[in-house]
Amino acid sequence: MPEDSYILHQFSSYRHLEPLSTRYSDQDSMGHINNVAYAAYMEAGRLAYLLNFMPPSQDGGVNYVLANLNINYLAEMHFPGPVLVGGKTLKLGKSSLTTGYGVFKNGICFATATCVNVHIDRETRKSKPIPAAVQQALRAELAQEPYSQTDRPA
Repeated sequence: MPEDSYILHQFSSYRHLEPLSTRYSDQDSMGHINNVAYAAYMEAGRLAYLLNFMPPSQDGGVNYVLANLNINYLAEMHFPGPVLVGGKTLKLGKSSLTTGYGVFKNGICFATATCVNVHIDRETRKSKPIPAAVQQALRAELAQEPYSQTDRPA
């Protein structure tokens, strides 16, 4: 399914938003936010989003590894200013989860991304099924409709 069908560039399609801030060090010699900074924004948004559904393991670690990250850069973004990273579930498998993200500043989407995370056994480092309670929460999240522009909480 093409990314456009997920509507990742529309702010109203996200129920979960992570506030972040651009940093001076995120800029490159061309004067715009560098591509690797977007990966860091996506990481922060992904972790915040996933921890809503998947608490850390008993030893404090996270049992999910990133298997794939695809970022689409839509426009140049500049320092300074706050950004919001929207996160949503796109697809749920037996041991993997596909999520989507959008990076927004001043209401404009500057980048979108899709990620595949795999649930692993921390000792064997092999994939294992996502726990039933987490799958149930993610299925409920997947079934949620996006907010309309008028019903988004402040």
